Amino acid sequence: MRNMFDDQLNDLHRKLIEMGSACETAIDLAVKALLEGDRSIAHEAAAHDQQIDHMERQIEAICLKMLLQQQPVARDLRQISAAMKIITDMERIGDQAEDIGEIVPFLKGRTGLECQDIRLMAETAQQMVRFAVDAYVDQDMALVKKVITMDDIVDDAFDRTKETLIRMITDNREDGEYALDLLMIAKYLERIGDHATNIAEWVEFSITGTHTNEG
Repeated sequence: MRNMFDDQLNDLHRKLIEMGSACETAIDLAVKALLEGDRSIAHEAAAHDQQIDHMERQIEAICLKMLLQQQPVARDLRQISAAMKIITDMERIGDQAEDIGEIVPFLKGRTGLECQDIRLMAETAQQMVRFAVDAYVDQDMALVKKVITMDDIVDDAFDRTKETLIRMITDNREDGEYALDLLMIAKYLERIGDHATNIAEWVEFSITGTHTNEG
């Protein structure tokens, strides 16, 4: 019975890694579409969101099957419960990558290169997603803490982006709509960082039985 459970757990881990990788790719495509002003790449980000939605349903089915068939206890139960929370955050990451891609056509070929911090936010958010999933699979508290710390990098970059865009509007009011679109993109990236942090906190729960936001 334990061997069957371990096989299912390994399958769950493999699917989570695949879903995390799809989230990273969706972020990468969305930001590449922005930096290159390429609408076709933006459509690819949307396609990845559909793939992420499908993976969420697959992983949820695996988790429910394990709960019903194996009746796990203690740490095993926490891992499965955490996985079901994690996929919700990953699905939202896919949604927000798609949202970024949907804004790109409205930029009319402009690339957002005035805000280099947007690239930093995207690269950091991608790493956070990767590290958070690795932390779950390896049950690694050091990676959990790393992800939570990296969220400060995203938040600081978001604050700098806001300052850059305010100056842009002040210097040239005709750039107002463009600046607001970039601000929305930056906000989506900031939310992606928040979701990666949520994932890390659920990994902490799977390891310790304690969630950061609990009283």
